[in-house]
Amino acid sequence: MNQLEDLINLLSLERINDQTFIGQNYQAPWGRVFGGQVLGQSLYAAYQTVAKDRIAHSMHGYFILGGDLDIPITYEVDNIRDGNSFTTRRVVAKQNGKAIFNMSASFQVAEEGPDHQINMPNVLNPDQLMTSMEQILAMKNTDPETYEIIKSTHPKIFEFKPTDRLTYKLVKNGPPLNHMWMRTTQPIKASLPLQQQILAYASDYNILMTASLPHREQLSPSRTFYASLDHAIWFHRDFKIDDWLLYAMDSPSASNARGFSRGSIFDKNGVLVASVAQEGLMRQIKG
Repeated sequence: MNQLEDLINLLSLERINDQTFIGQNYQAPWGRVFGGQVLGQSLYAAYQTVAKDRIAHSMHGYFILGGDLDIPITYEVDNIRDGNSFTTRRVVAKQNGKAIFNMSASFQVAEEGPDHQINMPNVLNPDQLMTSMEQILAMKNTDPETYEIIKSTHPKIFEFKPTDRLTYKLVKNGPPLNHMWMRTTQPIKASLPLQQQILAYASDYNILMTASLPHREQLSPSRTFYASLDHAIWFHRDFKIDDWLLYAMDSPSASNARGFSRGSIFDKNGVLVASVAQEGLMRQIKG
């Protein structure tokens, strides 16, 4: 079984009844359930309860408790509303009977209407850039702590290509801007709902780091606790997750040990396919 099949199997939950599903966990090296996994799995659960002509256009989730990697997650779907054009679902993820995450998602039938978008940032195309793993090789001897953290947490199923010099951004304070090309490392033929679930999974990578960029000289990699607090995605247009997507991120604010970041996701032709917003915890460990 290859890594892409592993990811699809991870997102494809076991059905217990019409409204309840169970999922397994990606064994994240940082010791807690990965937020992107819960985002993708909760969207999968919601999709199983809506009509086939409805496509997700937004999802909003709150991370309540850190998930235990050794315990499967139960997803309970509440059918909030089935309208003529829109369908609304709420999903609660639980371990040991306690909620660790809740999410609301809205689905819509295809409709014609006004169409506009912002422009994609002017960045180098991915063929001209090195991957993040190729870039951080230079840190192996100069900053082994940061190198080992990134190497151990980098997902093998995705390829990331930063548009800026990553080795500098990770150790020096800079503006809260972070543009990253991304795609799956293997080609995939998948329905739009599955593409959205994989994108939801991938959208949790790199976005919280954006809020840390003005503070890299103060935030020690081993003495800073990072965790997603909430996460929202708006799906605007169709896309292919195995073709290059630009994740253009910025962070308008950080305060009270929380960092807020936004992301616009474009395909390689400059079409805006999704928008993301997240607030995360950036807590310095004392003592």
